[in-house]
Amino acid sequence: MARRPRPADEKGVTILDFRFWIETIDIYPGETLGLVGESGCGKSTLGRAILRLTEPTGGQVLFRGKDLAHLSQREMRDERKHLQMIFQDPMTSLNPFMRISKQLMEMTELHLGYTKDQAYEHAVKMLETVGIPDARARADSYPHEFSGGMRQRVMIAMALSCEPELLIADEPTTALDVTIQAQILELIKKLKQDTGTSVILITHDLGVVAGMTDHILVMYAGKIFEQAQTRELFACPGNPYTKGLLRSVPDPTAEQGALYQIPGLPPDVAHLPPGCPFAPRCERAEEICRQEFPPFVKLNEEHYSLCHFAEEVYAKSCSERDARKSMNQTTVQEENA
Repeated sequence: MARRPRPADEKGVTILDFRFWIETIDIYPGETLGLVGESGCGKSTLGRAILRLTEPTGGQVLFRGKDLAHLSQREMRDERKHLQMIFQDPMTSLNPFMRISKQLMEMTELHLGYTKDQAYEHAVKMLETVGIPDARARADSYPHEFSGGMRQRVMIAMALSCEPELLIADEPTTALDVTIQAQILELIKKLKQDTGTSVILITHDLGVVAGMTDHILVMYAGKIFEQAQTRELFACPGNPYTKGLLRSVPDPTAEQGALYQIPGLPPDVAHLPPGCPFAPRCERAEEICRQEFPPFVKLNEEHYSLCHFAEEVYAKSCSERDARKSMNQTTVQEENA
């Protein structure tokens, strides 16, 4: 499945003013973009809108020199061989009455013009690629004959059958145990490295995006609240909501029972209050936050935050990072003394 690498400066997909944020988002070949946020914040809706599985109401999605948001259904169908999605629940995404081989064959027969024999051999090859044991024998099984982890591997094989340039993985490890989760994520990472495919990883698990992504978009109430390189965002978050998400990650060194949760509940995105959508839950909120929608503030070259006080929040996060570094260095010196 090796593909000739595209030039480093060639954009995989560009998303412009998509009613989710103000700035342009470029996803380059071989990069992984993480979409994180609480359930119901719009992550999956954004992923589906890129593929036109949900019709966008505005904005542009530029891919291979075309605006996907304004293509006809026939034109969009032709483009979908280059854009694929792994859905959350493989059991409801796979047809329970069709053999696995037949479901994979449909992809290559439709998009690549393969004969039935070619499509069948390619289906077996893809099952082998994603680690299905005894793939040729299992190819004629039905979805219910596979475990949850194996069904997710089948979904990945199906998504990669036409060697897409963009793969959207929507909560690909939901309902899987920790061991299987790690195997699925490692499989996606390896296939991305081997093929140069760009990946949008949708998840609510910050631990997953920390080890899988190059850039992160943090979503809340249907809006992008923060955008940054992964390492930068974890080290110096510039938005109170992002800081709350990071504080919510369980700390194995903390006292037993000391778990943090962001107070309050997410708003109804159809009836957002005036001002910042996060203001009712924000510890940093002031009167301006309840009255005026916040600006999208540029903190550095690739770091943006939707917050009236983004610069102050970012500066405090960087100071806390520096203090942690200093403390760790002191501890190491004391241990070596």
